[in-house]
Amino acid sequence: MLTLYGHPISSYTWKVVIALYENATPFESITVDQDTYPDFIAKWPMGKFPILLDSDRKTMITETSVIIEYLDAYYPGRTRFIPTDMDAALEVRRWDRVFDHLNTTMSKIVVDTIRPEGQRDPYGVEEAKRAIRGIYTVVEAQLGDRAFVAGDSFTLADCAAGPALWYGVRNAPLSGGFPRISAYLERLKARPSFGRALKESEPLFHMYPGA
Repeated sequence: MLTLYGHPISSYTWKVVIALYENATPFESITVDQDTYPDFIAKWPMGKFPILLDSDRKTMITETSVIIEYLDAYYPGRTRFIPTDMDAALEVRRWDRVFDHLNTTMSKIVVDTIRPEGQRDPYGVEEAKRAIRGIYTVVEAQLGDRAFVAGDSFTLADCAAGPALWYGVRNAPLSGGFPRISAYLERLKARPSFGRALKESEPLFHMYPGA
């Protein structure tokens, strides 16, 4: 039995949930909140979610990319998240890191919105927005005529891209300059795994800073 500790509006939780939904992998979801936090932090004192527990293999897996590779290895399904070809696998992992970097950079903007007056960092926010536009530029060029970011197949990189871009454009809008990214995000939103993760999160979007 797989148990995922995370939160419905966490982009990193979405990343793993998309992979689980992609292959219809059964799992139990536990939302980390005031009631479940003590149990979660006892399991993972670093306090970074999501984490995945596998009771059958008596294993706890942390870090989203590692969790998805774990699913690929031990709970494989129709969708293969890491190609067997080494060069293709390296390309997938590279773009996975790009989108995780987008997520991390975007969080600087989000955190700034909840800081008290007088403690905000407008320079840091502008620097983050410039960095994000740099990421958009390389992603736009990478997409070209591809259906997905690393080729013609849905992979780990797309699991990372969906939530990173969905939240990214809310904090650093595309402003009409990245048509391939816009079209790609629409394709991801139309995919059942991402669409389901998005729909299930909607009731809690009011909790998102700036919503």
